[in-house]
Amino acid sequence: MPVTPPDQAPDVILASSSVFRAALLEQIGLSFTTQSPDIDESARTDESADALALRLAEGKAAKIAAAHPQAIVIGSDQVAHVEGRILGKPGTPEKAREQLAFQSGRTVAFHTGVCVMAPAFVVPRTHLETVHTTFRNLNEAEIARYVAAEDVTATAGSMKSEGLGITLVEAIESADPSALIGLPLIAVRRLLAEAGLALP
Repeated sequence: MPVTPPDQAPDVILASSSVFRAALLEQIGLSFTTQSPDIDESARTDESADALALRLAEGKAAKIAAAHPQAIVIGSDQVAHVEGRILGKPGTPEKAREQLAFQSGRTVAFHTGVCVMAPAFVVPRTHLETVHTTFRNLNEAEIARYVAAEDVTATAGSMKSEGLGITLVEAIESADPSALIGLPLIAVRRLLAEAGLALP
């Protein structure tokens, strides 16, 4: 497919209010706007963590694309999963401390789904990137200090690897480290190229 220089391309909209996802898109020199989609992020009965991440990413993109059919819309969502338990956004510092205590000494799968909708696509294009993060054995004092120092109430799994959260882990395994922050840039670049957008 022919590619279009960014200054001649359709509008690009990030379907997210996340400042971290926006910063990642800025990193690759993309001109875009943001809109926050209002969708139900509850998991369905027996829905797997990776399926949930992909469904929410597509749902966010679809909500914005419906109002902007000529734009390229990027939706993304992240779901943490460990030992059969889905860890969503904790919502409160108390629940964040509980999540981190549960993750202590365990390896957590952070599933990040991304969906791109564009005029060039007959159907949405999606990608799932999974990052395996092994947490140190954390004591109550370490967890309390971290939650007091960094607001993770709206962060799946209660840990920001781009901030102080990196001090809580022993190892991170991923083909695309940007996925842990919330947007797999390697896949996003590929999907944008398939939509006809030239990067860089």
